[in-house]
Amino acid sequence: QVQLVESGGGLVQAGESRRLSCAASGRAFSTYSMAWFRQAPGKEREFVAAISWIGGRPYYADSVKGRSAISRDNAKNTVYLQMNSLKPEDTAVYYCAADLRRELELSTKTAEYDYWGQGTQVTVSS
Repeated sequence: QVQLVESGGGLVQAGESRRLSCAASGRAFSTYSMAWFRQAPGKEREFVAAISWIGGRPYYADSVKGRSAISRDNAKNTVYLQMNSLKPEDTAVYYCAADLRRELELSTKTAEYDYWGQGTQVTVSS
């Protein structure tokens, strides 16, 4: 079992930055990959970024590549998503998710993640 709690959301102006955090508990954090997804009103949940548990290798969706950075601190059982140059289209509820099954592959599919947090709202005003 893994419990995930996101924080760091809020209202920001376009062009500003925001760092989201996701604190994990339960199974040893260093043994599974983590990801961030987001869901805007009326849209499906979409992949944002993922980071492997072996080597901390990141992978990004094209929509955030170059503007965001995912990282993890295994000592703090926390994964972060630093988002820069935010745009109104980044407005969404952001969820972190844990993948306990894959060792090397980073998945972009919601169905392949085993545990989810409750989400944190990020609103970007223009």
